[in-house]
Amino acid sequence: MSIDHDRLFKELIQTFFEEFIVLFFPTMHEHIDFQHVSFLSEELFTDVTAGEKYRVDLLVETKLKGEDSLIIVHIENQSYVQPSFPERMFIYFSRLFEKHRKHIVPIAVFSYDTIRDEPSTFTLQFPFGHVLDFHFFTVELRKQNSRNYIRQDNPIAATLLSKMGYTESERVELKKQFLRMLVRMELDEAKQRLLFGFFETYVKLSDEEERRLRSEVNEMETKEKEQVLELIISYEQKALEKGREEGMKRLVQTMARKGMSAKDIANVTDLAEEEVKQLLEKE
Repeated sequence: MSIDHDRLFKELIQTFFEEFIVLFFPTMHEHIDFQHVSFLSEELFTDVTAGEKYRVDLLVETKLKGEDSLIIVHIENQSYVQPSFPERMFIYFSRLFEKHRKHIVPIAVFSYDTIRDEPSTFTLQFPFGHVLDFHFFTVELRKQNSRNYIRQDNPIAATLLSKMGYTESERVELKKQFLRMLVRMELDEAKQRLLFGFFETYVKLSDEEERRLRSEVNEMETKEKEQVLELIISYEQKALEKGREEGMKRLVQTMARKGMSAKDIANVTDLAEEEVKQLLEKE
């Protein structure tokens, strides 16, 4: 099953918008009033020339400190190499400005696994003059050294370790540091689950690597070791429960397709009839 990179990044940054800004754009963070933040509905733009439709990833309406006028922060995750991307950022910017008539802060997050020198401008010029020089802010995740972020108690830093620069031999250490950061931050269960799920989407350890991780965790100081192990076990249990639920859902749906009623399925599976109906509704 393909990964919906844009949805994952949108959910992550929408949940931790201020943490994202302070981590990668500390100067910008000093000016934004985070007491006034609202997320706008998705914008869908059609490129008539190319015959393609593009959906803007994330729009945030906010204010600058000491000012009454609103601004819009546009964050775009780019998960694949696209030479025309700067042009697309300019088109987004111009259409958003045309619609909202507010100052737009354009930010691009490059999250693919290759290291490139991505442009942060789109220009139009002629031999006889310069017409346009459009700039946007960028975060090139693969160029970031993951070791520079493991001391920060920032959920965005912890999760995006999975998309930063590291070697294959550092995968176990990377997950260990991610778990230590989660423990230090003491987030609620829902946020922990979001960060854990995002991280494991991009850094899935093998069984052997998981054994090495457990061994290294057992060498930590007692209190930290207990907290990290509790986190690992809790997430593994939830993954097993989800797997069992998915298996039961497939079984129930197969029985229903063969013509069995909800009552008959309940008798066979020892589920309540209402549970059977709920699983069928998820099809």
